[in-house]
Amino acid sequence: MYYKNDTGGIMKLFLKGIFNDCFKHEDSNLLYNQLSAMKKKIKRIAVLTSGGDSPGMNAAIRAVVRTGIYYGLEVYGIMRGYQGLLEEDLFKMESRSVANIIQRGGTILKSARCKEFYTPEGRKKGYEVLKKNEIDGLVVIGGDGSFKGALNLSKEYDIPCIGLAGTIDKDIAGTDFTIGFDTAVNTAIDAIDKIRDTADAHDRLFIIEVMGRDAGYIALHSGIATGAENILIPERKTDAEAIITSLQEKERRKKLVNIIVVAEGDEYGGIELYRLIKERLPNLDTRLCTLGHIQRGGSPTGLDRLIASRMGYHAVECLLEGRYNVFVGILNNRMNYVPLEQVAKRKGRIAEEWMKVVETLSA
Repeated sequence: MYYKNDTGGIMKLFLKGIFNDCFKHEDSNLLYNQLSAMKKKIKRIAVLTSGGDSPGMNAAIRAVVRTGIYYGLEVYGIMRGYQGLLEEDLFKMESRSVANIIQRGGTILKSARCKEFYTPEGRKKGYEVLKKNEIDGLVVIGGDGSFKGALNLSKEYDIPCIGLAGTIDKDIAGTDFTIGFDTAVNTAIDAIDKIRDTADAHDRLFIIEVMGRDAGYIALHSGIATGAENILIPERKTDAEAIITSLQEKERRKKLVNIIVVAEGDEYGGIELYRLIKERLPNLDTRLCTLGHIQRGGSPTGLDRLIASRMGYHAVECLLEGRYNVFVGILNNRMNYVPLEQVAKRKGRIAEEWMKVVETLSA
């Protein structure tokens, strides 16, 4: 089967190769596109960023725009995610539109949350804007909530969508990396290292709350990397009594410098854990530090720039090859294409091995 694009080039579409590639991983065991849709000509695409911002989104935007232009496509940027789509706030992007942005945090397209897009009426309005502007395909950079919006849009209307995981939480199944996670972890590590210095100087216990409302990956990775004595995450029940007992034992041994890294979504969280320890161990010099949105900002690391560029490039390739309505991930250093329907239903899980590592190293 051959597919001829607008530049006149001919791309061979080896169906056997596509099926083999999709069945290599557990999360890619379905080829989520209809054969009849493969003949759809892609001439004009749009890209948006939605949900929480993450470092590396700009690198992904840059890759989508420049890859699209390379293949002779018109590329449009949609401002403020789905909200901007409903308001028809979009503009044509050229190669110079994405010059000098790969090193910048945040997103030049801005981001917003749009409750209206959760409704069928809102999605219909969005589709009409895409149809009016002759948009043939949509690249959505965001988290699982953004993917659910793209999935519903593609189900209800003939708009191929491709998802790129732009989230610092790394809570999406089917990929080893999400755009922004590495930067967020390194930001947390840098802050925790500095806090340990002052904790050591004053013999203090520091409770450090990091981001992760539903996922504990940032807490887990930054905690292990900084030698935290305790790591608390939403995926595992917190044994507060065990923590108190451990701190009492360390107090008797005059080990007064302790770091507890806790994800904001843990059942106690930073504030409640601080109150409990102050109540039960009033003589222990305890401090609470919430890192907050500092983890979302900053220049993306080299890894985040690389994976964002790689994912953005393959997002456009997917649209050209007829591989629609998938999320582009990287699994075992290979591209992994997961149907949006699977991503919307499944969360990334923390392996028990990691918890064993935490338990062993903090003993």
